[in-house]
Amino acid sequence: MPKTTLRISGGDATVEYDVTGTGPGLVLVHGTAITREQWLPLTEATADRFTVVAPDLSGSGGTSDHGGPLTLADLADEVLAAADAAGLTGFHLVGHSLGAAVATHLAATHPDRVRSLALHAGWAYTDTRMDAEFGYWLELLRTDAEQGTALFARMLPLMAFGPGYWARTDAGANEELVRSLAGMITPGAVRHVEVDRQVDLRPLLGRVSAPTLVLASAHDRLVGAEQQQALLAGIAGSRYAEIDTGHAAPGEDPAGFVAKLAAFLDEQSAADRMATADRAAVS
Repeated sequence: MPKTTLRISGGDATVEYDVTGTGPGLVLVHGTAITREQWLPLTEATADRFTVVAPDLSGSGGTSDHGGPLTLADLADEVLAAADAAGLTGFHLVGHSLGAAVATHLAATHPDRVRSLALHAGWAYTDTRMDAEFGYWLELLRTDAEQGTALFARMLPLMAFGPGYWARTDAGANEELVRSLAGMITPGAVRHVEVDRQVDLRPLLGRVSAPTLVLASAHDRLVGAEQQQALLAGIAGSRYAEIDTGHAAPGEDPAGFVAKLAAFLDEQSAADRMATADRAAVS
């Protein structure tokens, strides 16, 4: 797999990423405690018309670094470094959860690079309730590491999935999911959650100039509606859409999640082509 090395706040990081497909650039940023594999369904759905770049953030997958604390800016720099290494100048940008916060930071600090922005389960700042939840996650993760338990994985379906999941599952299927999740949680999950606790994008939202989709989950018990409204109020010209899931829409309804994002990306790509044609006609 391709890799690129950059300096982040604590030292060097070597970022591993996938490049798939052909066409305009599309960069995908994964969420807390997972890897770029989160994006395989969207990559498969769009690689016939986009050059899709999906990096692993520090603490995940094949990316390696100094092992110390991370910042949101560090992770945004890693995403930009992967886009640079893949030869992308302008690109469409999609993020889920922590990845949405990273993507927002990148779009605000490098507005000339981002053609459109899609944020699923993003938030403007970590409020007191969210911070308490993230603190609880850290307790579970540290207990798991010390005692070999799977408490964090057992909590995830309760936190992340909506009523649709619970209506169609049973105890055995949920237990199988918990076992699967326990094997997927990345070693750097604690470092990701510590970044989750730091998020405050309010000073940056006004600097985002890309057409933006704020995609909320109707049953998201982690990121409340007030956070989506803060993103919409802070990012000029942003639009709202909703999916009938919990926080983890990519896992709960992958087909519906992909459909909503692909439709937005295709619309923005078409708008780019029209703008390019108009500029060519004028010149």
